[in-house]
Amino acid sequence: MGDNFGIHRGPVKKQVESTEDRTQGQILSDFLMQLEDYTPTIPDAVTSYYLNSAGFEGADPRIVRLISIAAQKFVSDVANDALQHCKTRTNSAPSSGHGSSKNQNQKSSKDRKYTLTMEDLQPALNDYGITVRKAHYFV
Repeated sequence: MGDNFGIHRGPVKKQVESTEDRTQGQILSDFLMQLEDYTPTIPDAVTSYYLNSAGFEGADPRIVRLISIAAQKFVSDVANDALQHCKTRTNSAPSSGHGSSKNQNQKSSKDRKYTLTMEDLQPALNDYGITVRKAHYFV
């Protein structure tokens, strides 16, 4: 009982045993086959260009596709973190409404459109170790 933290699991099914019989090579092969069907947001040509400019010579298009997916995930995570910073910043700011009710504030926050600004992007990128500074002529 202590090994599974009180979670009762039924008898082991035959399907679980069949996935354990598969080798790591078969799982990797299936994953690479799925990569061929998936189209990432960042085109392979763009990823290939930047990989080549960095000195990477990739002959296998599946590797380029995998790097495209990793870049897409990174951009998505940064954008999501920036959105959370924006929501936090706008919710903590005092509202300028004259006696607006709580229901109106909830409705406006649900229908609200957010704009990606450097003010929100900077702390999100800082969480990933990327320092962004304004150019000296903007300060």
